[in-house]
Amino acid sequence: MFKAAYLKLTLFYVLIVMIISVSFSAAIYSISTNEIGRNLAPQSIIFRNLITDDFNDLRSRQIEESNRHLRINLIYYNLIIFIISLFGSYFSARRTLKPIEEAMVSQNRFTADASHELRTPLAAMKAEIEVALRDKKINISESKKLLKSNLEEIEKLEKLSSALLKITRIQEEKKSFENISLDEVIIEAFEKVEKLAAKKDIEFDNKLIHSKILGDHQSLVELFVILMDNAIKYSSVKSKINILMKKERHNIIVKVKDRGVGIRASDIPFIFNRFYRADSSRSKDKISGYGLGLAIAKQIVDLHNGKISCESKPGKGSEFTVKLNS
Repeated sequence: MFKAAYLKLTLFYVLIVMIISVSFSAAIYSISTNEIGRNLAPQSIIFRNLITDDFNDLRSRQIEESNRHLRINLIYYNLIIFIISLFGSYFSARRTLKPIEEAMVSQNRFTADASHELRTPLAAMKAEIEVALRDKKINISESKKLLKSNLEEIEKLEKLSSALLKITRIQEEKKSFENISLDEVIIEAFEKVEKLAAKKDIEFDNKLIHSKILGDHQSLVELFVILMDNAIKYSSVKSKINILMKKERHNIIVKVKDRGVGIRASDIPFIFNRFYRADSSRSKDKISGYGLGLAIAKQIVDLHNGKISCESKPGKGSEFTVKLNS
């Protein structure tokens, strides 16, 4: 599909360049020949009786030869321009269409991944209901168990739908930024995950500084909720999580460090991709989720023209660093 588009756009660019080039060549040829004739006309009048016919013929042949050389040179120049414009146009066409192609590939991959993730809980619900319908001896206790299982799958679908809507919202909405206190944002995010940390008896060591940045309050709260929630999920009971803020020139650096199971080096380049989950390296136990949290976090950071990175070692924990303009 895009190969054909590349060729069509290339031909369109080449056509425009050649129309301009040929037009200029024709104009140059016409002006040059007319100028030669105009300059020789007065000389012909003055030397009309002094110059022989043979000399006139010789001069006419020289003029025609000069015009022929001019035509050949212009043809060569146009051929060179055609070759250069062909390569240049193809490069320009690729550069013009590349973002569109990448967006379409990303959208198709996102649609396929989302469809796969949505299909899993639906298939589980369908299978359970079909088995229950075939069982003529099903009792109330078993029916309640089935409904409870279906309710769990529905909750998974709700979480996935919410995550997908967040991604769409971040991609499509243009945020209205305002001056906000980043330390207050982090405190608000901590309050949202505090109960989850208490369940695992996890201690937070927060070292915050007062700092103002230009950004969207709600999306930044969501960013740090994701990072703290992940740190809690992948940390063992009675461990510690550090949150450190510091100012570095015109940037505010926020680090969220856990002492959990860590991430393998081979997984780190992909952890911010949608639906990517490195469960084999992060934990021996199955952790619920769809691999969308860090993708959402990355989009929020990108929205604020910041940077997010991760350093981790299996068995020693992970440290996520967010850099935002102050």
